[in-house]
Amino acid sequence: MRTELSFAPLAEIETELLAVLAADTQTDKASDAQPAPALLTADPAVQAVVAAVLSSGEFKAAANETLLLHAPAGLKAKRLLIVGLGKQAKVTVNAVRSAVGVAVRFTKPRGIRALALSLPDLPHVAAARSVRSAIEGAFVGDFDPDTYRSDRKDKSVQAFTLAVAATANKSDIQTAFKEGVILGESQNFTRTLVNEPGNKLTPTTLGQRAAEMAAEVGLGWEIHSTEKIRELKMGAFWSVAQGSEEPPALIVLRYEPTGITDGPVLGLVGKGITFDSGGISLKPGTDMDKMKYDMAGGAVMIGAMRAIALLKPRVRVLAVICATENMPDGKAQKPGDVQTAMPLTADKPGKTIEIINTDAEGRLVLADGITYARQLGATHLIDAATLTGACVVALGHVTAGAFSNDDETYAKFNAALSTSGEKFWRLPLGDEYAELIKSDIGDIKNTGGRWGGAITAAEFLKVFAEETPWIHLDIAGLAWVEDSRPYIAKGPSGVAVRSVVEWVRSY
Repeated sequence: MRTELSFAPLAEIETELLAVLAADTQTDKASDAQPAPALLTADPAVQAVVAAVLSSGEFKAAANETLLLHAPAGLKAKRLLIVGLGKQAKVTVNAVRSAVGVAVRFTKPRGIRALALSLPDLPHVAAARSVRSAIEGAFVGDFDPDTYRSDRKDKSVQAFTLAVAATANKSDIQTAFKEGVILGESQNFTRTLVNEPGNKLTPTTLGQRAAEMAAEVGLGWEIHSTEKIRELKMGAFWSVAQGSEEPPALIVLRYEPTGITDGPVLGLVGKGITFDSGGISLKPGTDMDKMKYDMAGGAVMIGAMRAIALLKPRVRVLAVICATENMPDGKAQKPGDVQTAMPLTADKPGKTIEIINTDAEGRLVLADGITYARQLGATHLIDAATLTGACVVALGHVTAGAFSNDDETYAKFNAALSTSGEKFWRLPLGDEYAELIKSDIGDIKNTGGRWGGAITAAEFLKVFAEETPWIHLDIAGLAWVEDSRPYIAKGPSGVAVRSVVEWVRSY
């Protein structure tokens, strides 16, 4: 999608469709109080066009509500679209992001390939923040998952113009615009990876896609496979990979800004299970097709590294993605097996893991990924994974789970959410939960029973983070959008890319 900024009056913008946002300014809380819709632009030409329809009561400016006007008098745009934001007092940059997605998705099935959108005038929100959110929303709205349809007709928006008042600070606006493009494209890059079927995106192919991206944006990269995994004694990672005919991939990406030789090194670790059958502990057949998305955590870190390379924060960052399939081959590991995880140093033995359930494989690959990131020099860690159904039971498909062993590190992530607009909720850790993963035959076991499953999985990972400040993101409930919404298509969401990037930038 081609994007551009415009500081021209709205009446002068020639486009197939001009979108403007509106909010309900009604403050009376009485049950019979009627909505009071108002445009969030002072442009007199647009105000004149919509005055009658706003006063008619036909349009109430509810969140994601739309109204299309053809051949608007006094405008060079062929159509005028009004998109509602809901109650004005509750409007945030997140609402702006969604509303822009609504505008883009409104145009797609109608054959409209170019649109302009007027940046809303929100007195309580800095214009630059709205600009970035608007651009992100446009890219998110433009993505569709129908890649392999034989009759696919490309309905993507080819040109998107963001119209900003001429009085705005142009330098700040242009910076925010560029950031929005980088983040929107990087989130969609992640979604493209997650959308790929398991037979098309094998671990090897995922490594190739990561390497191509790294070369394009200037990241350092290494892609390893079986020999390196065995050399590093990554017994937990290999235990999952050994049941598949497809070789695993150990993906390492590095961002090293010029002149930065000290300070923190941020380690991004992602679960890259390109297809998860459950292994010997085979999953039910229902919805198993979705298990192509079990590499979403790894894709998040690849997409985040793309954005980091282009945004150029002044901090060193490395990413480790452990990619493999989890399959029930004759060589696959079995419940009751004991595996030895990667040692941090040659003089320190790796932790032994009793395998209770082979479908708890994500924590196994993350265990070695976390250890390797530490070995490579990471001083702070964040991992992302579609790790547990238990997290979805706890938080539904609305909020993702987060865990941390360090309050200061988590505070930076929590602060980042106000910019990213993504929803995470911190869940507890504690000795009582750690007791549940103690093994009678080895050091730990890979499941802690039915109750508190998201927490015991996090406790498992904490064993390998040790004292290194660490955050774990369980995105199982949000990585896949179950039903299309007005602002985003059904399918991969790319959740956590923006939050991880903002966390990195906080350093």
